[in-house]
Amino acid sequence: MILMTAIEGKVVLSTKHVIEALDQVNVSSFLDSWGPEEVIQVYDPNTGMQGFLVIDNTALGPGKGGMRISSTVTPLEVFGLARAMTWKCALADIPFGGAKSGIRADPYTIDKLKFVKEFAKKIAPSVPLRYISAPDMNVGEKEIEAFVETVGDRQAATGKPAKLGGIPHELGTTGFGVGVALENSFEIIGNTIGLPKDLADTRVVIQGFGNVGLWIAKFLSNKGAKIVALSDYWGTIYNKEGIDIDQAEKHAYATSEQASIKNYGKGTVLSRDAILGLDCDILVPCAVGNVINEGTWSLIKAKMIVEGANNATVQVAERLLFEKDVIIVPDFLANAGGVIGSYVEYKNGTEEEAFSVIESKIKMNTECVISDAMDRKLIPRQVALEIAQQRIMDAMEKQGKGRR
Repeated sequence: MILMTAIEGKVVLSTKHVIEALDQVNVSSFLDSWGPEEVIQVYDPNTGMQGFLVIDNTALGPGKGGMRISSTVTPLEVFGLARAMTWKCALADIPFGGAKSGIRADPYTIDKLKFVKEFAKKIAPSVPLRYISAPDMNVGEKEIEAFVETVGDRQAATGKPAKLGGIPHELGTTGFGVGVALENSFEIIGNTIGLPKDLADTRVVIQGFGNVGLWIAKFLSNKGAKIVALSDYWGTIYNKEGIDIDQAEKHAYATSEQASIKNYGKGTVLSRDAILGLDCDILVPCAVGNVINEGTWSLIKAKMIVEGANNATVQVAERLLFEKDVIIVPDFLANAGGVIGSYVEYKNGTEEEAFSVIESKIKMNTECVISDAMDRKLIPRQVALEIAQQRIMDAMEKQGKGRR
């Protein structure tokens, strides 16, 4: 049975933007055999905070997923991200279900801590028994600390500051995991799809230079790979001779155009969207979802794409690229480092343990998925989904739920 709950403040009907936001979603369009179990929309009339929580599937455990702040976030987007978490946690074989939350606001103009606290108050009845939060786009360690303190339970979120017993995502757990998936995929199929013989000879383009992009750039730079382009919200820097990541790091996490990576100083400055069409061996999208779509897929020159961002590629684009022998390592395989690290934090493990478990789980899953996909001539995402769905189906049947 699907439970849909709406928790709202005193919605002022004359507040046009609130009504427009709440009117964007037809929850019934989400429903399928897997979920969602619960869709919560909240509003605080004093701050103007609008937020969404989607608890997709809890067959394997409480719904796990980050909290983002974006001026364009919608319930449909949050649902898509929650579903990705459902598959990600199942594939990683950790006892979490899938969920996600989002606050609809411009992160550069609001008091983020105030908005996060109001959001936490509204959804507190679901936390942490049904939802456990974490950092995501425009939400970092400080915001998670505020969320946890407002709820009043340290298990309310992972990615907490170390002083609260956390393993902060700023340590680079997600980016490290993407690096492990990329390196192992390269070793398994690099020769088959025409990549250089050595990872150190590859040219890599990274879209997004924040909490994922920076750390995958560091990982690959340490392996000797050549990072030829980086981008953020304000633009792209391209240098065919390679970008010095140590020097570029001061432009990571940019919150203004002045701080943007486009001001790195050594290379050609291009538009933000130009990065997808640059000549390279491997493309790593680490920004927002749906960037590789019907209008952009034909621009891509990379032979392998490793998804650092959730839902980076739309289905039709993935199929078209596969037909051109471009292999996509899917998001819920490649970027699972964050949630695996979250699981280690959840059970009070150490930072060292987190990185060890991330490496072993992602390496094992990458070898299983990529090798099987190549043997069966299937898109890797299809193989990964088969594994994740079977684990969830088994759990639902044990609980007597079955598939709806």
